[in-house]
Amino acid sequence: MSTASVPLPNWINYGLIPLVNLLLALFVSGLVIWFIGQNPFDAFVSLVQGALGDGTSISFTLYYATSFIFTGLSVAVAIHAGLFNIGSEGQAYLGGLGAALVALSLDKYVPWYVTMPFAMVGAAAFGAAWAFIPAWMQAKRGSHIVITTIMFNFIGAPLMVYLLSHVLIVPGKQAAETRTFLEGGQLPKLDWLLSMFGSSIGAAPLNVSFLIALVMCFFVWLLIWRTKLGYEMRTLGLSATAAVYAGIPYARTVIIAMLISGGLAGMMALNPIMGAQARLGVEFVAGAGFVGIAVSLMGRNHPVGIILAAILFGVLYQGGDSVSFDMPAINRDMIALIQGLVILFVGALEYMLRPTFVRLYQLFGRA
Repeated sequence: MSTASVPLPNWINYGLIPLVNLLLALFVSGLVIWFIGQNPFDAFVSLVQGALGDGTSISFTLYYATSFIFTGLSVAVAIHAGLFNIGSEGQAYLGGLGAALVALSLDKYVPWYVTMPFAMVGAAAFGAAWAFIPAWMQAKRGSHIVITTIMFNFIGAPLMVYLLSHVLIVPGKQAAETRTFLEGGQLPKLDWLLSMFGSSIGAAPLNVSFLIALVMCFFVWLLIWRTKLGYEMRTLGLSATAAVYAGIPYARTVIIAMLISGGLAGMMALNPIMGAQARLGVEFVAGAGFVGIAVSLMGRNHPVGIILAAILFGVLYQGGDSVSFDMPAINRDMIALIQGLVILFVGALEYMLRPTFVRLYQLFGRA
């Protein structure tokens, strides 16, 4: 029997294997740092202190994690339906347009808590709309979802640049961005959350979208494991042939799953657009759509795992800045290499050690 088909307890599948893969990635990263003449233990201490050393550092870590939670959920929903959505980057980009249009329209007239639900709907709607055509092409024409979604990333980027440079730009300014949102279009910071633990948020842009991301995690769990639609999506993901034979409508399920996936990616824009920058500009997604792929895979496509994986990547992003500042020999390229190694071991090579764990479990776990 193949080791891929041997069942293992959840604490091994979802806990031990990802942890060992992560430790292996950090070990290889330490070897790379040692090879360039730096102390890997000092680098690790700097990484942890820079990401978790005080309230401001923790707030920056959670700010980055918020974006990764949204995009990780986006990828996970599609994967459960047997679809690999590579387009979360572009869907988040267009989601920013939806959120910004709402903020620009309402910020003069209503407070933030009135603007927020409309901005959520706008961001989700624009992200879902950008996922619709690839979904329809997959469902109705058999086009591969990976190819179409990644191509739509490249279409979305110049479209947004054009809109920001010629339509939404502030008259008389050269920067390709909208005007700054008024207070009614800005999400408040979570100062009170850190103050409960005796810390200060400082200059970190941690905002209400973090709580929205956690709520979306609950709704995704509810959707996937507690609804008829979620059951149909999971059945389709396990076997499209069996799903169709059982009477599950293939085209409808694919399109709905991708619309939900695109909507979640679009909502990622709430974090940087309304929570940090208070304006819509270019490149605000900053690769979060692609990081979401690794977050989803590392989190085993489960909302709880996605939260933990997103925080890990938040630590790498925030702590990486601290490392590059404290140890100039470890520049941003080296930090990107370490992040890449983590993605490689816990994402692409997530099952590399599974045969070993299967043999150990068969040898000791059933003794």
